[in-house]
Amino acid sequence: MSRTSPPSPPTTATAEQPELKRVMGPGLLLLFIVGDILGTGIYALTGQVAGEVGGAAWLPFVIAFAVALVTACSYLELVTKYPQAAGAALYVHKAFGKHFLTFLVCFAVMCSGITSASAASRAFAANLVEGFGLDAGDGLVLLIALGFMCLVLVVNLRGVAESLKVNVLLTAVELSGLLIVILISAYFIAGGHADFSRVVTFETASDKSGFLAVSTATSLAFFAMVGFEDSVNMAEETRNPVRIFPRMMFTGLGITGLIYVLVSVCAVAVVPVGQLAMSETPLATVVQTAAPGFPISDLLPFISMFAVANSALINMMMASRLLYGMSKQGVLPPFLSKVHAARRTPLAAVVFSTCIAFGLITFLSLNPDSPVVVLLGGTTSLLLLTVFAIVNLSVLVLRKDKVNVKHFRAGRVLPLVGTATCLYLVLPWSSGRPADQYRIAGALLLIGVVLWAATWLARRGAPVPAAAAQSDETAPH
Repeated sequence: MSRTSPPSPPTTATAEQPELKRVMGPGLLLLFIVGDILGTGIYALTGQVAGEVGGAAWLPFVIAFAVALVTACSYLELVTKYPQAAGAALYVHKAFGKHFLTFLVCFAVMCSGITSASAASRAFAANLVEGFGLDAGDGLVLLIALGFMCLVLVVNLRGVAESLKVNVLLTAVELSGLLIVILISAYFIAGGHADFSRVVTFETASDKSGFLAVSTATSLAFFAMVGFEDSVNMAEETRNPVRIFPRMMFTGLGITGLIYVLVSVCAVAVVPVGQLAMSETPLATVVQTAAPGFPISDLLPFISMFAVANSALINMMMASRLLYGMSKQGVLPPFLSKVHAARRTPLAAVVFSTCIAFGLITFLSLNPDSPVVVLLGGTTSLLLLTVFAIVNLSVLVLRKDKVNVKHFRAGRVLPLVGTATCLYLVLPWSSGRPADQYRIAGALLLIGVVLWAATWLARRGAPVPAAAAQSDETAPH
């Protein structure tokens, strides 16, 4: 999952700053959307979702898909109305004109990138241990996860030339792993070896009602659906975005939603729910159970590693660029805008975001019983669902802003439904989220507020940075 751009970017091209090249047609946009959604969530959290609701693990994915679909309609109205590469930060600033709110939205999206990458690093370590058959304790898994983040740091500092061709390749690898799970499971089920009755068995923990259990599982499953919102940042590089964005967004969500439901159904039919919930590599467990002698079962952990590694790298790249961009805008300390002299990469922002990830992974791993991936994945969805609720409200506020462009309309009901459902999955008494997710999200946002306050105090009476001055001139008030 990539991330949104810094707040309040310039809205028009100038002679000095040409427009981005429009290179994405329908096919490449569809692959970008599908590839961005696929990743850590389904590879790492299928077992935990099943642990909440039993064999009905497909139900939370269906609900998460519905919530994502409703919110996608709001994003489609905004991206076709304002086809600029800025995402949620731009929409919120246009709607409310509050720089601090825009900053919080942008910083929340940045934090969600770090938590997502941290979850991916832990999943990477678990799959590496599984792939090589290591008899590893929590200490070794932690060291591997931190070592992987160091590797991401090195790559990030050197600079990664992301291209659409690479995205197509990564999407194909990620998709192949899920198709392997579906096909091998289908063969196992067709042979009469699976217990298909588990698929309709609804089981919850004794301390939760069925409704609350579904809410908890959906809050977790939503982590697998995020990524669709990132495509709006490609608006300026898409040919005729008003025409092709709605069709490709709905198609991409439909493809991934169908794959997720099929994977979850196959998983609980092949592997008992208890065993599935205890596994940090649930899909590898499914393949090993369905085809223990088939060599592809040994390959799947490495495919999973590739998928989650891609998620981690993209998220850490975007998190560092957001920190760098906010520093350039004058809303975070200037040291975060320091650039590596030779590599021309955001040195300080890369190191700072990696240090936060190190702290998260280490702190949560100190307790051997801590479900690290669940907590970090849940925190990611918590942060993004909060942003989505604000974006849904922004659609309604911006209805008064008339533009002379034909654009997609989400109607009046869907944004309200999107706001209500996102808030429902955010609030503690309705979502069933553990308190630790709120603590993690609150601590991360507090870091941002402290940095913002320190910057504001330091800049009082000082000259306004050129980037910030340009932002103020172009941003709506």
